[in-house]
Amino acid sequence: MLSPAPPYMLFLLLLVPLPCTSMEPFSAGLAVGGGMVLSALWSSREVVVCQFRECCGAPWLRPNVTRLEESLAENVFGQHLVTSLVTRSLRAHLRKVEPKKALVMSFHGWTGAGKNFVAKFVVESLFKEGMNSKYVHLFISTLHFPHMEMADIYKLRVQDWIRGNVTQCETSVFIFDEIDKMPEGMIDGIKPFIDHHQSVEGLNFRKSIFIFLSNTGGRDITKETARFWSEGKQREDITYRDLEMLVNKGAFNELGGLHRSAVIDSSLIDVYVPFLPLERKHVRMCVEKEARHRNITLLEEKISEVVNSLSFWPQETQVYSTTGCKRVANKMDLYQEEEVEDNI
Repeated sequence: MLSPAPPYMLFLLLLVPLPCTSMEPFSAGLAVGGGMVLSALWSSREVVVCQFRECCGAPWLRPNVTRLEESLAENVFGQHLVTSLVTRSLRAHLRKVEPKKALVMSFHGWTGAGKNFVAKFVVESLFKEGMNSKYVHLFISTLHFPHMEMADIYKLRVQDWIRGNVTQCETSVFIFDEIDKMPEGMIDGIKPFIDHHQSVEGLNFRKSIFIFLSNTGGRDITKETARFWSEGKQREDITYRDLEMLVNKGAFNELGGLHRSAVIDSSLIDVYVPFLPLERKHVRMCVEKEARHRNITLLEEKISEVVNSLSFWPQETQVYSTTGCKRVANKMDLYQEEEVEDNI
């Protein structure tokens, strides 16, 4: 049996130069340069991929509050409080490099006042793909959470969904529509994600945006707006202070998804946005805008005909539209069909 080599012999063997194939300087330069290029491409692969597929960054994520202001001015009528509150809240949130918490906005008011419309414009001011962005998530209570007895199961599902999507993009947007029809207590499942936490399970939720859409408080908003009108005051004189507590209490006390919610009780909603009931003149503006969109020229008589075909409240004054501008598109469809039939 051969005896093992002494340790110092192994050390000496390491010092002996091994034969190797030489490489020309030019070839060596190409190899090194190619390696550097490949390394750069690999390290910036996300940038390359994002040129062709939506990513959580430029050019897909492009916050532009000025665009939001322009969209609201062109498309949303009679909502001076909405324009002011939403744009200021969004700008303040986006200006912070590290927000202290997620931005939570709760939209309240009668149907047809523009809540979904405004939420869409908020999203379009953030993402190139708008509502089609994979980082925008819409939950409709009557569709996604229809069974009251399944509130606890829905709560866990939404928690998993929010966690999974914020993992993909911290600046995700979550819209909860018809929150007044959501099973009571379910919305408290998102409380950890909108609270003042540095991180939750290692994730940062503070850059996310949550938008609640609800009819709660709509009755009180309408009554207060009608009171201003009856006293001869201008609609634009209504301030946020006039309505904030009404909406807050209504959302907390009225039956629905926010009823006695810890989300409200813990003051985690950053701004309650009251949508005022639309007057006849605002509905007229919606009709004119819809006509322009369809490239139709309407005479004054026809505009009045479309407006008057809608319902208004209260009975004695007929000041406010009971459905806002929600049925304008449908009425315009009927008008166009009548025009086609008359020309046959």
